[in-house]
Amino acid sequence: MFKLLVTDPLSEEGLEMLRKGGQVQVDVRPNVPHEELLNIIGDYDALVIRSGTKVTADVVEAGKNLKVIGRAGVGVDNVDVKAATRRGILVMNTPAANIISAAEHTMAMMLTLARNIVWADASLKRGEWKRSKFTGIELNGKTLGIIGLGRVGGEVAKRAKSFQMKLIGYDPYIPPEAAVKLGVRTMPLEQLVEEADIITIHAALTPATHHLISRDLIAKMKPNAMIVNVARGELIDEEALYEALQQKRIAGAALDVFEHEPPTGSKLLTLDNAVLTPHLGASTKEAQEKVSVEMAEAVKMFLLDKKITNAVNAPVRGMDPKVLPFISVAERLGAFAVQLIDAPVAKVQVTYSGDLAGVDTKMLTVSALMGVLSNLSGEQPNIINAESIAREKGIQIVEVKSEGSERYVNMISVSLHSGDAEREVRGTAFPGSEPRLLGIDGFDLDMPLDGDFLLSIHADVPGIVGRVGSLLGSRGINIARMGLGREQKGGKALLLISIDNPVDSDVVKEMRSTKEFQEVRTVLLSKLGERDYLQI
Repeated sequence: MFKLLVTDPLSEEGLEMLRKGGQVQVDVRPNVPHEELLNIIGDYDALVIRSGTKVTADVVEAGKNLKVIGRAGVGVDNVDVKAATRRGILVMNTPAANIISAAEHTMAMMLTLARNIVWADASLKRGEWKRSKFTGIELNGKTLGIIGLGRVGGEVAKRAKSFQMKLIGYDPYIPPEAAVKLGVRTMPLEQLVEEADIITIHAALTPATHHLISRDLIAKMKPNAMIVNVARGELIDEEALYEALQQKRIAGAALDVFEHEPPTGSKLLTLDNAVLTPHLGASTKEAQEKVSVEMAEAVKMFLLDKKITNAVNAPVRGMDPKVLPFISVAERLGAFAVQLIDAPVAKVQVTYSGDLAGVDTKMLTVSALMGVLSNLSGEQPNIINAESIAREKGIQIVEVKSEGSERYVNMISVSLHSGDAEREVRGTAFPGSEPRLLGIDGFDLDMPLDGDFLLSIHADVPGIVGRVGSLLGSRGINIARMGLGREQKGGKALLLISIDNPVDSDVVKEMRSTKEFQEVRTVLLSKLGERDYLQI
């Protein structure tokens, strides 16, 4: 039975989903102190959080059995994704569940600010009747600057259009045609803050976007500008924003998020031109249920069925069906190639030829790396940490694509480089068949890419095959299959034998001692047939 820890509020529907079937033990410990979390996390296979729990590097390291961290919500800035990736722990989120709630809260904040709702309400409750004091502005005809035109920003654009607002936007990652469909005119960030009457932020928090709304940008805003933030508090330089609001250099701000939450002691709390709410963007009944149920389904599906959805740090999103038959091929080629090279690997180059050149091959490259790394001592690579481990070892990772493939619809080549040495293996997957090995270095052959092998490169002279067969027979080693290849008549030749029994080192030494043999080695792939590539 898997053990799962929930440390932030999750809807009862989500908890019921996790407990259903009795295959997952669910422990709910809301608001658990950090030190206590460090002490107990080692017992759990999965951790489900929202925005309250900070999954730091030390939590990740303490989670000796952790396989997955599920963040019920959009952002994962409270999770050390890099540390989790290095440990091979899957990080998941629910990027779509609270989009509508966040977009609607943005519009509510915008309208509240524009019409002075909170101040008028407070005044009336004090027994005052000061209508002229709370004269607001219409959204109609105003220019709305949307920073971040992803899912939430896109939904805000749709709603703002119904108010007949003029829409401008900044998003360096969105295709121009997508912005056109939203009715948004894109422009540089500096130009946006200069033109916009109201600015709303929907960017992800990354090192590059920390304090994206800087002191310099705030200085460029119109005197009547208003700013709305329902994304992440760290996107705005709060000190600079406070000064601009306090000095009335901009008209107002509506903030749902803060650099430090709760914002106890923040000077923003003292302002009379700021509307502040306690991180309510996703706090609707519908969103709470959706994020909880969606995360529960995703985590349970992974634990029980090894199916990955909503992965933050795994290369499996939207995988093309053409890729699936080649996952095992890529991993086996990587594992085969690394057993042909005797020095530390400096570069792994994966070349895709044919139809594969036109699809996303990220998962295949990661699978090839897993094959390479699985034969290096002390490593347990999986689809999460393979790239991270490779880069830590100083291994360069290169993808090459070529639409042309002379003899096969699809072919994968894995080349390993180490100093002056380079070894290459080639393979494919035929429909309804097992992975096939198509070549090694300059030698062409066709054999199933499965099991264990004895490989030799030798002079192309008569009698080699018979001598090797006799030697193996004398040691009780059965030959399952045999493949032959040569560069040219009388030159070098390659013999690859699929063996049913282990070949001991004495056999290899005896063959190497014969002058005709230039290279003799074993290549072991039998263990790969037993391993689930999604096992984390």
